[in-house]
Order: sequence, then structure tokens, then C-alpha cells
Amino acid sequence: MPQACVIGLDIGGTKIAGGVVLFPQGAIAFKETIPTAPQRGGERVLDDAIELTRALYARAREQGHSIQGVGIGVCELVDSQGRVTSGQTLAWSHLDVAGRFGGIVPALVESDVRAAALAEGLFGAGRPFDLFAYVTVGTGISHTLVQEGRAFAGSCGNALILSSGALTFDCPHCGVRTDFVLEEFASGPGLLARYNQASQRQVSRAEEIFSAAAEGDREALQVLISGGEALGNVVAFLVNVLDPAAIVVGGGLGVAGGPYWDAFEASTRNHIWHAAARALPIIPAALGIDAGIIGAAAAFQQKFLAVENSNRK
Repeated sequence: MPQACVIGLDIGGTKIAGGVVLFPQGAIAFKETIPTAPQRGGERVLDDAIELTRALYARAREQGHSIQGVGIGVCELVDSQGRVTSGQTLAWSHLDVAGRFGGIVPALVESDVRAAALAEGLFGAGRPFDLFAYVTVGTGISHTLVQEGRAFAGSCGNALILSSGALTFDCPHCGVRTDFVLEEFASGPGLLARYNQASQRQVSRAEEIFSAAAEGDREALQVLISGGEALGNVVAFLVNVLDPAAIVVGGGLGVAGGPYWDAFEASTRNHIWHAAARALPIIPAALGIDAGIIGAAAAFQQKFLAVENSNRK
């Protein structure tokens, strides 16, 4: 008999990754990647995503798979009705994204952060935990609470914002008011900007800062340690508020290890208020770049097909 499966799309600012995901195992049968180029406008990007879905659908049918739908993970805010509500990267807030895929298969639109968190909960590092917080660190810094195999979206779909808003405080000594935005300090672009300002050596990728630190570059080491410490402070606040059983950390920086991770983990534990919670597992995500594809497909499977995933426990 044909294998039942769902197409998953992970649409980011750099690339659109799509794959055919087999259930209940959550394995990717095959995948393809194309550039996003969002500067072309929302309609052009949407057209490309639809064409990629058509290609994946046709290939799946040729291989005898039965496609049940498509889950679309996007790097924007998405409400409970599947409507894109922000336009930081993709100009889709005025478009009926799910409806445009309807000529191929039924579609669900989800935030890429919640999709990745769901994938880690069902098939990755979050499987052993009934309640965990997923934190992703890369170009941006976001989070999702996952409870009993479901990603919490909040009333408006915005329960993923962690570090985009300013933390405002007044210096008690000089009276200067500071608006501190964690993403501008500890994300990939934030680390780049701070290192290039402090060092005579200019770099274009965060990976180069890690390499410089390994070579003994003091500015690189200080940027990574201070960024990790700041991130840990905020994630500890998340632990104090939500009391999860574990923290699962994804994204390019989240799984990079080295002094950034060491400073982040130590700072998180140091800033957790209750002693019993300080020993909670803080672990890197397990699914890597495939989490978005698997999670987008799983979100469709979970919402529309109501299939209990026996692979979770």
C-alpha cells in the first residue's frame, strides 16, 4: 500500500527547504532546497513555494506515496487561524497563503519556530519531556513552550517572542536610560556587529568569530562569552516564569557549542531562582536543519488528521 505522508516547507529569509515526510516515523523521504530572495516581493516568493510543492507532490506520487497535505512553516508571526501577521522578512500578511496551495493539497500555515519546536518534541531532543521550552538562536532569538506534544501559540500566535523588544533601565549612577535589545547583542548579526566594532579584523559570518576565538583572539572570546551570558540571563527568566522540565536549544548558534554555549549554560543556571530548577537539562536540538520541514508537516498532521503520534514516548 502507498505510504501516507505530508509535504513540509520551511520558508526562511535565505532558503525554502521542502520535503516529503513519512508518518508515523517522522522521516524525510526526500527534500529539495531553493533560494528565497525575499527582496523580490511576497508574490514571487509564494509562487516559488507553490511550484516547489507541485514538484515534491509529483515526485511523491511517482514513488507511490499518498500525499495528505502540506504544512508551511514561515519565518513570521502566524495566528491561530493560520494567517501571517508580520512582515519582517516575507510580505505575506495580506495574502491567503494556505488558500493559494489549495489547488494542490490542503494546507496549514505555521510559525517556523513552533514547527521546529514541535518536531523536537515529537521526534527529537524534547521527546523524553512532557513540558519543555524550545529556544532557537541564530539570525534571531525566539522560543516556544511545548507541552504534551503540542506547541503553545498564545492567544494571538505571538508566544514565541523572546528578545526582540527592548529591556529599558536607568543607570543608578549617571541616570542614563538604556534600551537593551538582546537580539542586537547575542544573535548572529549582533555578535558580528559587536566583533567588527571591537576588532581590527573584519568578518562576515558568526562562524568566523568562533574560529577566531579558538585561535586565541581575545575580542572574539569576549564577544562570545558576553553574548552567551546575556542569552542565559533571559533564558533563566523563561525558566523562572514557565518552570519547564528542560530547555532544548536549536538554531545555528544554539548548537554551535564552544565558549558561547558554555557561557550561556552557566549564566542560565546562575540566574535560575529556585535551586531545584538549576539542574534541569539544557540540551542542543537533535534534528538540525530538518526540524523545520518535519515540524511543518507534523503541524498539519496534528491539526487536520488528529493522528496520535505513538512515536513520541
